[in-house]
Amino acid sequence: MGNSPNKQHQDFELLQVWLGTPLGDSLLQQEARVVEEAFDGMFGEQCLQLGSWGDPKIFVRLARTQRCALITEFPCGDGVSAVGQLHRLPVQDDAIDLVILPHTLDYSDRPHAILREVHRVLRPNGQLIVLGFRPGGLWGLRRLVPGAGLPPGELHLVSERRLRDWLKLLDMRIHGMTGYFFRWPLPGLKGKASPQWERRGRRWWPELSACYMLSAQKRISTLTPVRPVWRAKPKVVAGLAEPSTRVSRIRLDQ
Repeated sequence: MGNSPNKQHQDFELLQVWLGTPLGDSLLQQEARVVEEAFDGMFGEQCLQLGSWGDPKIFVRLARTQRCALITEFPCGDGVSAVGQLHRLPVQDDAIDLVILPHTLDYSDRPHAILREVHRVLRPNGQLIVLGFRPGGLWGLRRLVPGAGLPPGELHLVSERRLRDWLKLLDMRIHGMTGYFFRWPLPGLKGKASPQWERRGRRWWPELSACYMLSAQKRISTLTPVRPVWRAKPKVVAGLAEPSTRVSRIRLDQ
C-alpha cells in the first residue's frame, strides 16, 4: 500500500529543498550533462517528461523535439503541462517520440504501471531515458556515513538489471546504460562535480556510481496481420455490451 497523498506531498516538498543544496544541485548539473549527451541524435515532434526533478525545464529544454511537455503528480510552478497520476496518462496511444523519467521510478510504488503507460504512449521507434539511483555503489554505503545528505522521502530503488528485465518484457530494445556521479553523499561538500573525476569514475570504477542512466527504444511490431475469416451471418451473444474506451486521450500540443 502506498503512502497517503499528504505524506507524498510532504516528501515532494522536502525533495525540492534537498535538490537546492550544494550536493543536490551538483547532482542536477551532472544529470543535465548526461541527459544532453543522450538526447544527441534523438529527434521528433513531442518530448514528454514524467515527474518533477528540480527545475521543470532543466531536462526538456535540452530535447531536440519540436514540442516538450511535463506531467507531474504535484504542482511545482511554471513549466508544468498537466498534474495527474503518472500511471494513467491523459495521452493518446503512439503519440510521443521521447519520454524521460528522471528518478520517477525511484519515488513510485507503481513502477510497472508507469512503464506500461510509457510503452503505450510511445510511437514505434520512440525513445526512453531513465535516470535512477543505484541500490549499490558509492551511495549504497550511506549507512556507514553519519549525517549523509541523501535525498529525502521513501525510495523504491530499481536496479538497472531489474529495469532491463522489465523493459524486455515490454519488448523494448535496450540501447545502453551509463553510470554517473561519483561523489560521497556528504552535505558539506561544496562546488560542482569535477568532469575529470567523473571520467575516471566511468572508466575505472563504474559500479561505484551513485546513479545510472538507461536508454531504450520501442520496437516496431513485426507481426503479420491475419486476414479474418468472415462468417455468412455473425452470431449475437446475449449479455455483452458494446465495449467503451478505457479513458479519453488528449494530445499534448505544448
